[in-house]
Amino acid sequence: MERRIIHIDMDAFFAQVEQMDNPKYKGKPVIVGGKSHNRGVVSTASYEARKFGVHSAMPTRQAHKLCPDGIYLPPRFDRYKEISNTVKDIFLKYTEIIEPLSLDEAYLDITHLVSKENTARSIAVNIQKEIFDATKLTSSSGVSYNKYLAKIASGMNKPAGTTVLHYSNVQDVLNGLQIGKFPGVGRVTEEKMKSLGIYEGRDLYNWSETELVREFGKRGESLYQKARGIGTAELKIERVRKSVGKETTFNYDINDDREILKVLEKLSGKVSTNLDRHQFAGRVVTVKLKTADYTSHTKQMMTDNPIFHGEEIYHYAYTLYHEVNEPDTPIRLIGVQVAHLSERTYRNLTMYDFL
Repeated sequence: MERRIIHIDMDAFFAQVEQMDNPKYKGKPVIVGGKSHNRGVVSTASYEARKFGVHSAMPTRQAHKLCPDGIYLPPRFDRYKEISNTVKDIFLKYTEIIEPLSLDEAYLDITHLVSKENTARSIAVNIQKEIFDATKLTSSSGVSYNKYLAKIASGMNKPAGTTVLHYSNVQDVLNGLQIGKFPGVGRVTEEKMKSLGIYEGRDLYNWSETELVREFGKRGESLYQKARGIGTAELKIERVRKSVGKETTFNYDINDDREILKVLEKLSGKVSTNLDRHQFAGRVVTVKLKTADYTSHTKQMMTDNPIFHGEEIYHYAYTLYHEVNEPDTPIRLIGVQVAHLSERTYRNLTMYDFL
């Protein structure tokens, strides 16, 4: 069966997170990457900032000249990683074949899910909807039969777009694509290509492989293939999972043990479901809290035997919560994780399996 690859790319991820966490920034040009007097570069620019010509990898000093009234913020990688983990958990609900590229983008092989009733486009749309429901952040997706084309597709209708490239339309799209938009074509290569009269994909297509190798060395082979939509569909995946966890951020800070423990019990059940899906059990339970001032607190304990049932996980999580939580301290986020995983065996079974 022909492969179906989705490339999911969060839209202006760092900047979008800052706008979500600080509503006063919404609709304003946000530039994440440091103050103007630093010798840094822009990590992410919101779409409002991009209207001024600001883009990622641009020196911060230059960005400040283009957008002097922008909101310049240092990155908060702990926060971005927190949301990235939530997004990854959503991916894992669909497929284990995932190649993460960074905190804000990844390839997913969803070939096994595709059918006449469940198209690749509909799967991509559902993933984007789940991401938005869980994080309130938008993402864009590209769907195709290899990674290279999926990545091109995800950038074609940003933000919040869904684009499919298949055999019937791929060559027309590539022919009209600006040469600098081809993945792997950096600024230096782009300038050299333009000096040779290569401005769009159709110009590149007209060059023979021999000519491209002569001008660009081994890279010429790749360029020749890219002009024809040829690329790999094999994902580089992490096959060994070290932990399974779930967490949630409350819409408002909570200081009610009963309400928080209800959520913790639900999270324990979701962790159990994921462990069951992969036939794993674990021996270390961790509870994570984030208070209203964004301070994180974690506490963990090792179990006597590997566990995977929701009731067991919640038993330990309940104890850990009361050990790590400070009375009368509002909580913004809570999570539970099971680590030190092993494949489930008969010796892992507990009394819950015989009830």
